Amino acid sequence: MKSALYNGHDGSHSMFSGERVLIWTGLAGFVLAAFMAVYMALYGSRVLPEGNVESAFSFNAALGIFILSIAAVLPLASMGSRSRKVYRWMLAFTGGAAYLLESVQHLRGINPRFTQAGTDIDRIAGIVFGLDSMLLIVLVVWLAAAFYRKSVLAERPLVVLGIRYGFLSTMAAVVAGIGMIALQSRYTGASGNLIVLHGLGFHAVQTLPLLGWLLEKSDDAQSRKVRLVHAGSIGWMLAIAGVGFQTASGMSVAELSPWTLTAAAGLLVWLLALGTALRKSVTVTWRVRPGVSKL
Repeated sequence: MKSALYNGHDGSHSMFSGERVLIWTGLAGFVLAAFMAVYMALYGSRVLPEGNVESAFSFNAALGIFILSIAAVLPLASMGSRSRKVYRWMLAFTGGAAYLLESVQHLRGINPRFTQAGTDIDRIAGIVFGLDSMLLIVLVVWLAAAFYRKSVLAERPLVVLGIRYGFLSTMAAVVAGIGMIALQSRYTGASGNLIVLHGLGFHAVQTLPLLGWLLEKSDDAQSRKVRLVHAGSIGWMLAIAGVGFQTASGMSVAELSPWTLTAAAGLLVWLLALGTALRKSVTVTWRVRPGVSKL
């Protein structure tokens, strides 16, 4: 029986192939997020003096999504078996440590990164969390570099093109993460919030490869499909640039400005590209004969 995400490629180039460890690590984030949701329903989100279970909920869910995204694309990076194994276990360890520190500290009422009320042990834990975050950044850069090798583009060019744009966009998330560590806060100026830029950058690893994955099914000319991936990816990066400049100006993304209009226009371009890719994919999929996987 073919894998649920089989797309007509051999096992070494199918998404999630061989990445059971990372799949379970990613799913652990959803389990922890569900636990935090139940806790909030019963006791509320605030845990004195500094804890915020809502932050733990969103962090665990977001990190889980990110790790699952890496599990999906890692088989396409054409890493050697030893390098891939090292990468897999390093990411699983880094993600597990982040889950633990984020969840336990918030439930104890301690800010896991920038505590003002904790003990020396809590401050050391915050430093460890910062180092863990830096290791995650190293892992992101390592995998991104692997996808920029010319040979990787040959097997699944549309998906890999989206992945390249996705990892390019994550560099904005990396800058935002380093900024939060350096500032000991997520806030800039009067109302800017680096976490928005951080999230938008990291979610590109899901949103941009999705364009290529959908268009693989289309029978359009390859050149048209490539242009559509470029257009949607550039739109997403334009949105990141708008949010980045808005945040650097110390303004909330909810405040109207030329930068928020730029971000909105970029997201609109991406949505139009996604809608077009989905339409083309569905148009072809309904014609696929019974018994052949549509994914």
